Amino acid sequence: MLPVLVHFTFTALWSQLLLYAVALAAVAYIAYNGWRNAEGTPGAKGEKPAAPTSQQRMTRALTYGAIAAAIAWFGLRYALPASAIPGGKGEGIPVHTYGVLLATGFITAASVAARLAQEEWRKLSWVPDAQGGGQWVDTEGPRKREAILDLSFYVLVGGLVGSRVLFVLVNWQDYARDWTQAFSLGGGLVFYGGLIGAALAAWYFARTNGMDFLRLADVAIPTVSLGQCLGRLGCFSAGCCWGDVAAAGSRFMAHFPGSGLARDLFGRLGGSSSLAFQSQAQDSRYVVEATGEILHHAAPGAVRISEWVAQHGTTLPVYPTQIYESVGQLVLFLALLYARRFRRFHGQIFALWLMCYAVLRTSVELFRGDVERGTLNGLLRSLGASGLADSVPLEAWYNISTSQFISLCMFTFGATLLYRRIRQASEVAGAGPTPSPA
Repeated sequence: MLPVLVHFTFTALWSQLLLYAVALAAVAYIAYNGWRNAEGTPGAKGEKPAAPTSQQRMTRALTYGAIAAAIAWFGLRYALPASAIPGGKGEGIPVHTYGVLLATGFITAASVAARLAQEEWRKLSWVPDAQGGGQWVDTEGPRKREAILDLSFYVLVGGLVGSRVLFVLVNWQDYARDWTQAFSLGGGLVFYGGLIGAALAAWYFARTNGMDFLRLADVAIPTVSLGQCLGRLGCFSAGCCWGDVAAAGSRFMAHFPGSGLARDLFGRLGGSSSLAFQSQAQDSRYVVEATGEILHHAAPGAVRISEWVAQHGTTLPVYPTQIYESVGQLVLFLALLYARRFRRFHGQIFALWLMCYAVLRTSVELFRGDVERGTLNGLLRSLGASGLADSVPLEAWYNISTSQFISLCMFTFGATLLYRRIRQASEVAGAGPTPSPA
């Protein structure tokens, strides 16, 4: 596992100037893209929008540039020392494997979704030329492809906000003392929160752009699994979302390293522990190595988890649940991509994904060992019901996690949507064609 690929520092003057130049170029490029992709005034129904005016282009460019400049400013303050920028923290730029794979997954998913949208909305029109001939040109597909690429920005913002909000809600007791920490760069993200936030952003985008949301969801939702396939590999590299302790001698298990063993891409000590190691290093429970059984009290043959990891420099052997879900997401992506050939109505693929992913996630959660993700036990304790919490041990199968509860809701919604759409499709097919008047 490589939690950090490489860590760039900016102590020399030349490196600081280079970082400023890169940030300025990035802001300029984003502003240029805003100017280039500006949209004109929408025309009447069935008509193409008018060409954007200079004012519309400038407004869009300034908006994009201002957002990019704000992000660049916070990034520079984090990376550069105080001698190079006011309020600088001098943390440098650690290139985390998790971030690289997450970004790769998002870009891959957006690119594939754009290509699928172009095929979905393909519309050939005859375009004459000056010589009296002409050719068939796809007039709608490229527009929808560009629309999906625009949608990816809204999905990114909605996903980040949603994933952060759900993480704070699940761990609200950690932020109750100082709510401003909810806006800090530290902390985590929750996939289901990101999914909900991204779905709301996509619904708003579809509504404002006159697109059928269910048709859009059928096109885009399989690519969520493609992106999550790569994202879970990032989780594996960072050592988050880890599994429960496995029995000694298990053939398929993983050890996540501490700071004394975790190295970067060049074999140098990275100086940061995996998240699984950090958690187990503070775990006061006991474990029986031979069976992987977790105990809350000392017993013959059991050792305290924190003492074991401190001695070995790695976590106990745990189930690689990140790999489980990554493989499952890849299978789900390929299966739904094939199932698109047999669609009977809009919303069918979307409903199937909701149901299939809920089953996949619930199954993987049974092997998870990170209590930080939020469970019924933790919720009861945060509400002050310690007595009830004791009746729901952390290791109990009925100690459902936040993700399992959301999965139940999501499966129910997907099944209801599928049933209603099948019923509507059957009613339309049963009605038959409307007879023409005599």
